[in-house]
Amino acid sequence: MKARVCRETVVSFCCSKFAAIFLFLAVFVFIFVYFNMDVLEFQHKAISTFPAPKPHLQHRFCSFQPRSPEDALEERLLLDSIAWPETPSLPVPLSLEQTTDPAQSTFTILPEKGGRQWHVGDQLEVIIKMYDFQGRPKKSGGDVLLARLHNRALGAGVAGQVLDHLNGSYSAVFSLLWEGSAQVEVTLVHPSEAVTVLHRLTREQPDRIYFQSVFRSGSVSETTTCNVCLHQTQQPLCNYTDPHTGEPWFCYKPKNLGCDTRISNSVGEFKHKLKAKEEKLFQSGVNMKISIRASGSDSVTVLPKKKDQQEVKSNIVQFGPAGYYFQGVWQALGGMTVRQFNTPSAINQCLKGKFVHLRGDSTIRQWFEHLNAVLPDLKEFNLHSLRNLGPFMALDYANNILIKYRFHGPPVRSPNHVPAIELHYIANELDRLVGGTNTVVVFGIWAHFGSFPIELYIRRLQSIRRAVVQLLDRAPGTLVIIRTANPRVSTLFVSLTNSGWYSLQRDKVLRAMFKGLNVHLVDAWEMVLAHHLPHDLHPQPPIIKNMINVVLSYICPQKGS
Repeated sequence: MKARVCRETVVSFCCSKFAAIFLFLAVFVFIFVYFNMDVLEFQHKAISTFPAPKPHLQHRFCSFQPRSPEDALEERLLLDSIAWPETPSLPVPLSLEQTTDPAQSTFTILPEKGGRQWHVGDQLEVIIKMYDFQGRPKKSGGDVLLARLHNRALGAGVAGQVLDHLNGSYSAVFSLLWEGSAQVEVTLVHPSEAVTVLHRLTREQPDRIYFQSVFRSGSVSETTTCNVCLHQTQQPLCNYTDPHTGEPWFCYKPKNLGCDTRISNSVGEFKHKLKAKEEKLFQSGVNMKISIRASGSDSVTVLPKKKDQQEVKSNIVQFGPAGYYFQGVWQALGGMTVRQFNTPSAINQCLKGKFVHLRGDSTIRQWFEHLNAVLPDLKEFNLHSLRNLGPFMALDYANNILIKYRFHGPPVRSPNHVPAIELHYIANELDRLVGGTNTVVVFGIWAHFGSFPIELYIRRLQSIRRAVVQLLDRAPGTLVIIRTANPRVSTLFVSLTNSGWYSLQRDKVLRAMFKGLNVHLVDAWEMVLAHHLPHDLHPQPPIIKNMINVVLSYICPQKGS
């Protein structure tokens, strides 16, 4: 009897003890979930369905939770580093009278009245003064300006570095790198007032380009809207957030099909809501991509280098360019020698035994197309891929050369229906590589991110960088080459989705993100800006050939360089 009472007492005590523990754990889990909803928001499994956000979360329509405190700090520092000068608030309704007028703005070569000679190795400074349509000096900065020094007859050109003095005046500084005439060219890409609009559009309308996916099961097919961020509705969402990288992607769930029946992705329409007359800030021939005239001479004569003149190198000149063109050939600065691979045999000799992985957008696809065109022994496999999207693969069996290309993961602005299974994130692709001295990785990713918050681009690069670091840790001999963004033609549509300002911001982030790592840059920004050919999203063949020479020079550097 006493034994049974004892057992009952022990059981009662244990039950009460475990009940207290379970109660504590339940309270702890509730508190953890409540205070970490932002973190958990993107940590669902790869394909799931969940209801639309509650009304009080609508203001967080498109936010991105950093993966770690270190990532959050880096994001904050990057955002600070690319912070644009405060641009004027726009009157409603908008009037062009107080906005930047490139026709009345001028630049002047310093010093204004001779008194000095310029030699190779010197720096040339230009002062730029901006005026509005009423002819009044601008009092604030924020205009988007590009500068180039060139000599068309010599096939020479170099990009200038523009400094904003925040008072309506700017400086452009050029390295003088060749003898003879050198002509200054300054271009207004966007007035500061247009930057105000572009900044607001990204903040308020990050979904102005939307995407669509087809869902199919048997004879039943449905199409729904997809994006990085979707507006609140009563329609549940399919969550396609990548489980490895955490890259977010969502679609509205079809009414009659499951989330696992998604088969393709394509770009939908472009929708924007500009305020009254804001289109006037994006007028070709008026205030967008317009040359600014010189006040006085627009050129100087450059004499030979002085005997004691220090050689120009990008790492010792205050405003040093990455390189310059001379006789149409890109010359790198900073110690690298760009070799000229002018024959298929020279390219074959360099790539012999190499496995080249090309990853990224269509500006990287151009490089695959170039190599595939100039190498007669490189045979492309028919993978029955979409012509503009890939994946592509070409093999030179005799020389043991394999080149593969694959587009990056969403967002992908293609009107074609891309199989969803073909959309691979670059970081995941890199994590699957063995790497080694015969492996070359080349990637470029920027052109499809212009309409989205810069935080999304930062997240994407952070995941790619982690994969690059891990690849180089396990296979230090792997060669990693990164293509930067480049200037492009400007239209209203381009400006509102991927303007020169958007590209410039992302270019700065890319360079900062990979600085200090054992990777190499192909400076597409300067290589396009310094060339006489028009700016284009897809640079013309002479520029591509120079870019390929840079890539091959990294793979097969000149001995002793």
